[in-house]
Amino acid sequence: MSDAIKHECGLAFIRLRKPFSYYLQQYGTATYGLNKLYLLMEKQHNRGQDGAGIAAVKLHVEPGYPFLARLRSSAPQPIADIFSQIGKEVAELQKYQPDITQHPGLLKGHLPFLGELLLGHLRYGTQGKNNIEFCHPFIKRSTKTGQNLALAGNFN
Repeated sequence: MSDAIKHECGLAFIRLRKPFSYYLQQYGTATYGLNKLYLLMEKQHNRGQDGAGIAAVKLHVEPGYPFLARLRSSAPQPIADIFSQIGKEVAELQKYQPDITQHPGLLKGHLPFLGELLLGHLRYGTQGKNNIEFCHPFIKRSTKTGQNLALAGNFN
Protein backbone atom coordinates (compact mmCIF):
# COMPACT_ATOMS: atom_id res chain seq x y z
CA MET A 1 0.00 0.00 0.00
CA SER A 2 1.70 3.11 -1.22
CA ASP A 3 -1.26 5.44 -0.72
CA ALA A 4 -1.18 7.73 2.27
CA ILE A 5 -3.88 7.28 4.89
CA LYS A 6 -6.37 10.11 4.58
CA HIS A 7 -9.97 10.98 5.25
CA GLU A 8 -12.53 10.96 2.50
CA CYS A 9 -16.23 11.64 2.21
CA GLY A 10 -18.68 9.26 3.85
CA LEU A 11 -21.59 7.60 2.04
CA ALA A 12 -24.69 5.79 3.27
CA PHE A 13 -27.30 4.07 1.11
CA ILE A 14 -30.50 2.29 2.13
CA ARG A 15 -32.97 0.45 -0.09
CA LEU A 16 -36.19 -0.49 1.69
CA ARG A 17 -37.59 -3.62 0.08
CA LYS A 18 -40.81 -3.92 2.06
CA PRO A 19 -43.77 -1.51 2.25
CA PHE A 20 -43.77 1.17 4.95
CA SER A 21 -46.67 -0.60 6.68
CA TYR A 22 -44.31 -3.53 7.39
CA TYR A 23 -41.85 -1.25 9.20
CA LEU A 24 -44.69 0.35 11.16
CA GLN A 25 -45.93 -3.06 12.30
CA GLN A 26 -42.50 -4.62 12.89
CA TYR A 27 -40.59 -1.67 14.37
CA GLY A 28 -43.33 0.74 15.43
CA THR A 29 -42.42 3.48 12.96
CA ALA A 30 -42.83 4.11 9.25
CA THR A 31 -39.66 6.24 9.36
CA TYR A 32 -37.48 3.18 10.02
CA GLY A 33 -35.34 3.88 6.92
CA LEU A 34 -34.70 7.49 7.92
CA ASN A 35 -33.77 6.37 11.44
CA LYS A 36 -31.25 3.88 10.04
CA LEU A 37 -29.86 6.48 7.63
CA TYR A 38 -29.30 8.81 10.58
CA LEU A 39 -27.43 6.07 12.45
CA LEU A 40 -25.27 5.20 9.43
CA MET A 41 -24.37 8.84 8.90
CA GLU A 42 -23.72 9.45 12.59
CA LYS A 43 -21.31 6.47 12.69
CA GLN A 44 -19.25 8.28 10.02
CA HIS A 45 -19.60 11.67 11.71
CA ASN A 46 -15.88 12.46 11.50
CA ARG A 47 -16.11 12.34 7.70
CA GLY A 48 -18.80 15.01 7.58
CA GLN A 49 -17.05 17.95 9.16
CA ASP A 50 -17.78 20.33 6.30
CA GLY A 51 -21.35 19.44 5.40
CA ALA A 52 -23.86 16.70 4.72
CA GLY A 53 -26.80 15.94 2.50
CA ILE A 54 -29.47 13.35 1.86
CA ALA A 55 -31.62 12.40 -1.10
CA ALA A 56 -34.78 10.30 -1.04
CA VAL A 57 -36.44 8.58 -3.97
CA LYS A 58 -40.04 7.39 -3.74
CA LEU A 59 -41.01 4.41 -5.87
CA HIS A 60 -44.42 3.77 -7.48
CA VAL A 61 -45.55 7.39 -7.26
CA GLU A 62 -48.53 8.62 -9.26
CA PRO A 63 -47.61 10.81 -12.25
CA GLY A 64 -47.36 14.47 -11.36
CA TYR A 65 -46.35 13.93 -7.72
CA PRO A 66 -42.78 14.58 -6.52
CA PHE A 67 -40.63 11.49 -6.06
CA LEU A 68 -37.12 12.93 -5.60
CA ALA A 69 -36.18 15.13 -2.66
CA ARG A 70 -32.84 16.50 -1.49
CA LEU A 71 -31.70 18.33 1.62
CA ARG A 72 -28.18 19.62 2.25
CA SER A 73 -26.54 21.50 5.10
CA SER A 74 -23.20 23.14 5.79
CA ALA A 75 -24.12 24.08 9.36
CA PRO A 76 -21.61 23.37 12.16
CA GLN A 77 -23.51 20.13 12.97
CA PRO A 78 -24.84 19.20 9.50
CA ILE A 79 -26.27 15.76 10.31
CA ALA A 80 -28.24 17.07 13.27
CA ASP A 81 -29.38 20.05 11.20
CA ILE A 82 -30.73 17.88 8.37
CA PHE A 83 -32.61 15.45 10.58
CA SER A 84 -34.00 18.20 12.81
CA GLN A 85 -35.48 19.83 9.69
CA ILE A 86 -37.13 16.53 8.78
CA GLY A 87 -38.36 16.16 12.37
CA LYS A 88 -39.91 19.63 12.14
CA GLU A 89 -41.76 18.59 8.97
CA VAL A 90 -43.18 15.54 10.77
CA ALA A 91 -44.19 17.70 13.77
CA GLU A 92 -45.88 20.18 11.43
CA LEU A 93 -47.86 17.35 9.81
CA GLN A 94 -48.86 16.04 13.25
CA LYS A 95 -50.33 19.43 14.17
CA TYR A 96 -52.99 19.02 11.51
CA GLN A 97 -53.37 15.25 11.65
CA PRO A 98 -52.12 13.85 14.98
CA ASP A 99 -52.24 10.18 13.96
CA ILE A 100 -50.57 10.59 10.54
CA THR A 101 -47.56 8.54 11.67
CA GLN A 102 -49.90 5.53 11.97
CA HIS A 103 -50.85 5.80 8.28
CA PRO A 104 -47.70 5.08 6.23
CA GLY A 105 -49.31 5.68 2.83
CA LEU A 106 -50.57 9.09 3.86
CA LEU A 107 -47.25 9.94 5.50
CA LYS A 108 -45.37 8.96 2.33
CA GLY A 109 -47.53 11.34 0.33
CA HIS A 110 -46.90 14.28 2.65
CA LEU A 111 -43.30 13.78 3.82
CA PRO A 112 -40.79 14.40 1.01
CA PHE A 113 -38.01 12.34 2.61
CA LEU A 114 -40.01 9.19 3.26
CA GLY A 115 -38.74 7.21 0.30
CA GLU A 116 -37.73 3.64 -0.49
CA LEU A 117 -34.24 4.72 -1.62
CA LEU A 118 -32.22 6.87 0.75
CA LEU A 119 -28.77 8.28 0.01
CA GLY A 120 -26.64 10.11 2.55
CA HIS A 121 -23.38 11.97 1.98
CA LEU A 122 -20.94 13.43 4.49
CA ARG A 123 -18.58 16.03 3.04
CA TYR A 124 -14.95 16.02 4.04
CA GLY A 125 -13.76 19.02 2.06
CA THR A 126 -10.55 18.67 0.11
CA GLN A 127 -11.33 21.23 -2.57
CA GLY A 128 -13.61 24.16 -3.12
CA LYS A 129 -15.31 26.37 -0.62
CA ASN A 130 -17.06 25.31 2.51
CA ASN A 131 -20.65 26.11 1.57
CA ILE A 132 -23.83 24.29 0.67
CA GLU A 133 -23.20 24.40 -3.09
CA PHE A 134 -20.32 21.94 -2.64
CA CYS A 135 -22.35 19.44 -0.58
CA HIS A 136 -23.63 16.29 -2.25
CA PRO A 137 -25.93 14.68 -3.32
CA PHE A 138 -26.05 16.50 -6.60
CA ILE A 139 -29.27 16.03 -8.50
CA LYS A 140 -30.20 16.27 -12.16
CA ARG A 141 -33.91 16.70 -12.68
CA SER A 142 -35.85 15.82 -15.79
CA THR A 143 -39.50 15.80 -16.77
CA LYS A 144 -39.13 12.07 -17.48
CA THR A 145 -39.11 9.85 -14.40
CA GLY A 146 -36.34 7.55 -15.63
CA GLN A 147 -34.00 10.42 -16.46
CA ASN A 148 -33.53 11.88 -12.98
CA LEU A 149 -30.29 11.39 -11.09
CA ALA A 150 -29.08 11.76 -7.51
CA LEU A 151 -25.31 11.40 -7.23
CA ALA A 152 -22.95 11.42 -4.26
CA GLY A 153 -19.33 10.40 -4.08
CA ASN A 154 -15.79 11.22 -3.07
CA PHE A 155 -15.13 13.75 -5.82
CA ASN A 156 -15.68 17.42 -6.55
